[in-house]
Amino acid sequence: MERECIKLKTIEGVFSVCKVEDYTGINLDRDFMFLGSTDEEKSLVCPTSAVPPGVLERNDGWKVFRIEGILDFSLVGILAGISSCLAENGIGIFAISTYNTDYVFVKEKDFDKAVEVLASERYAFV
Repeated sequence: MERECIKLKTIEGVFSVCKVEDYTGINLDRDFMFLGSTDEEKSLVCPTSAVPPGVLERNDGWKVFRIEGILDFSLVGILAGISSCLAENGIGIFAISTYNTDYVFVKEKDFDKAVEVLASERYAFV
């Protein structure tokens, strides 16, 4: 059975993944501010232009695309399919899931190749 064409949308800008001490001074009203808090760390993923001062660590140079539409929680393997295609071509990812969909981050230097690979595998960029 052939897989349905999945639509992906490139999000403009360059992003950073940061480890932060706390969330003080982070403007949560900006678009694309992803926070993660566990028993081991507090993380922030945001546009590089919005990285707050005083982050503990950061990794810059990420570009991102999102899977278009609202993904039902019963769907299986969408992110796995994307990550497998990219992994087979030596491209690493960083993924974030929200209630509606998934965001896939790829290093800036690999982004054009990632788009080519995914387009050749029936993923459509809109």
